[in-house]
Amino acid sequence: MTEKNHNDSIDLTGACLCGGVKYRIQGPRRNIVNCHCENCRRTHGHFAAYTSVKKANLMMLSQQSLCWYHDESPNTYRGFCQTCGASLFWDPRDGSEKIAVAAGSLDKTEGLKTIGHIYTAEAGDYYEVLDGLPEYPYSSDGLLK
Repeated sequence: MTEKNHNDSIDLTGACLCGGVKYRIQGPRRNIVNCHCENCRRTHGHFAAYTSVKKANLMMLSQQSLCWYHDESPNTYRGFCQTCGASLFWDPRDGSEKIAVAAGSLDKTEGLKTIGHIYTAEAGDYYEVLDGLPEYPYSSDGLLK
């Protein structure tokens, strides 16, 4: 289910809306997981779609407007652009070697695909998840690796 992306040798680039934050990711990345938790919904205005990479494989090309917000979750930070407000990163600063990157901020996704949904127990009551992909009421280590 979390099969390796076939194009993981291709560098991907991304940015916020205003271009104040630009980045490049290299190497393997996880396919996209949609998170429906209350914090992601409040941050993104809807559920959030994230890929994930090793922190060492995330290169900041421009970070003049990058700002970090400490989420109410222990040791969790959300990276966003303080100029345009774009949500870009979710960083579990708990010793994890990975960081989540908002899929919508990527210039191209080069073969990444959505593989499932987490925290569906916290999903908004104004929409339904109907795509047939695996759903987990809370987190799922199987999807997040």
